[in-house]
Amino acid sequence: MRLLIADDHDLVREAIAALLKGQGFADVTGVASLPLAVEAIEAAVDLPFDVILLDYDMPGMDGLAGLNRVMQLAPDAAVALISGAASPTVARQALDAGARGFLPKTLASTSLGMAIRLIASGQVFVPYEFMEQEENNPIANLTKRETDVLRGLCAGKSNKVMANDLQLAEVTVKLHVKTLCRKLDARNRTDAAMIA
Repeated sequence: MRLLIADDHDLVREAIAALLKGQGFADVTGVASLPLAVEAIEAAVDLPFDVILLDYDMPGMDGLAGLNRVMQLAPDAAVALISGAASPTVARQALDAGARGFLPKTLASTSLGMAIRLIASGQVFVPYEFMEQEENNPIANLTKRETDVLRGLCAGKSNKVMANDLQLAEVTVKLHVKTLCRKLDARNRTDAAMIA
């Protein structure tokens, strides 16, 4: 079985590769970005990868656009996301887009090899405990942009400062704040920050 791991954190990528090699996966390739993953996939036309793991937050991913690009480029591969920060909502969106799995970086090392074998066999893998967080944690249901705005609220930033930081119009930030308050059942921006 040929594996490709794309993650911009060298230590994480190398640790996952070493762990998998120790579990009997002999052919593991690691790259640090989506463009490098695309190069590796294109170079492996004669001997394609069976499983491709993509870090959700690495350079070039652009959210789920990177996932879709890789699935189109390697339609026969089992493509899954790995992440240390993405929410259960993102995991669900990835699965809806056709990913074969979502592996949190907190996944136990003993489970990693089993998860990859399951994904390679055509099954879908997502830890139940991870997806269960969505129901118990209202913050897990926020989009990336809403999370960015919430961080700004927690830091006490004004809408104008957040707009500058995030390169958005101030009215857009104001709409995100309103949406956050509704999603978090908060009375105002201060209450939203306290909930967070």
